[in-house]
Amino acid sequence: MTAGTATAKARKADVRGWVAAGVALYLAAALAQHFSPGSHAVAMVCRLAAIALLAWAAARRRSLTGWIFWAMLAGIELGLDAPHAAIASRVFSDIFLRLIRVIVAPLILGTLITGIAGHASARTVGRLGIKSLIYFEVLTTAALMIGLAAIDLSKAGVGLNLSAAHTANAAAAVVPATPQVALSWQQFLVHVFPENIASAVAENQILQVVVFAILFGLALGRLSETKRAPLLRLAESLTETMFAFTNIVMLAAPVGVGAALAYTVASSGLGVMVNLGKLLLTLYVALLLFALLAMLPVLLLARLPLIPFLRAIAEPATIAFATSTSEAALPRAMEEMEAFGVPRGIVAFVIPTGYSFNLAGSALYLSLAAVFTAQAAGIQMSVGRQAVMLLTLMLTSKGVAGVPRAGLVLLLATASMFGLPIEPVMIILGIDALMDMGRTVVNVVGNCLASAVVARWEGSFRSEAQSAEAVTVLEN
Repeated sequence: MTAGTATAKARKADVRGWVAAGVALYLAAALAQHFSPGSHAVAMVCRLAAIALLAWAAARRRSLTGWIFWAMLAGIELGLDAPHAAIASRVFSDIFLRLIRVIVAPLILGTLITGIAGHASARTVGRLGIKSLIYFEVLTTAALMIGLAAIDLSKAGVGLNLSAAHTANAAAAVVPATPQVALSWQQFLVHVFPENIASAVAENQILQVVVFAILFGLALGRLSETKRAPLLRLAESLTETMFAFTNIVMLAAPVGVGAALAYTVASSGLGVMVNLGKLLLTLYVALLLFALLAMLPVLLLARLPLIPFLRAIAEPATIAFATSTSEAALPRAMEEMEAFGVPRGIVAFVIPTGYSFNLAGSALYLSLAAVFTAQAAGIQMSVGRQAVMLLTLMLTSKGVAGVPRAGLVLLLATASMFGLPIEPVMIILGIDALMDMGRTVVNVVGNCLASAVVARWEGSFRSEAQSAEAVTVLEN
């Protein structure tokens, strides 16, 4: 062990100690005030001391997730102890929302064009590309439906009591109010197709941007390599730029989350924390159901060996859970699946393609979170409206595996399209790091399973005769 490694481990242990001390002090102060109301002043001082300890730990670790967690507690404390200041601080969450919303259209435009045109070579692999896409869409649809069913049953957002006035004010702070008119199916269908891409982007008509990006990507994919390359590079540069833009904006996430939670606690009380707990539990139950009701049957129908597959995905899944980033697990996932018996050619095509088209965990989260925002404001979504939202999410969730906090961006886009409140989205961000770990694991495992299923479908899966080269790589 080098001196640098030892120092890093010591720092992590030190940070964990500060976090544990801060959380313990905060909980002890909260319990003391609950059971002994007369100790309010002492309990408040202890809570503020705990928040100071957690701020020190976040500064030592230099982690955005740590600062968001700290901002949640600070926002709750501000909402409880200084409600007038908490309500006034909402301007900071409104600014953060504006910055997030400006990302949505160019990000979706770049990712979809790059994903579709960049995979134009799928035509050269014939039925492999078709089978992969069929598998991706079937599993994504199942994930969306399970997410909708889970949140409809748990009703995690019901009782949050964000009034219509709160919703209207939050929406007005980000986008000018427009009259809500019921559309016939003919009007809705016409409205889906853009007549001017500039106005679609300016007006944040995300579904129109999606349709344009799909058609543009398909058209770009039909061009020769020499004519396609310049525009494809431009789309890739736009996508990478928006990733970097997102990283910059997310630096303000602790301020936005803290202000939004402070305003909500000051306006609605601490009941929001119960709703967030129910939402988190609903997500993990839904992810487990998806694994048992969708992924496991697919694995068994493809006659894949269960125990060896679980061994193969153990390390990639652990990496995905720890980092909350699909890309971090990609190299190891490809090596493990090749060692599992999937031919290198299929691994190299299916898993990277799945990072654009097979984000089942993210799709499940989006459907669940979108309905949560409606429940939080007492908005009833009909089955038909949820079905349209499901189709929309199936399109907009493509190609965002590399975007940090991509769920926030797409969730705001969905809220904008369906007239849902945006304030609950900011509240959800407070537990997004905990939710992100679970959905990222499902994304990674789903793509690993996809490569094995397609290999079996192609008749080229060889669970016994593994690649000697891959096994050597794994052993090293």
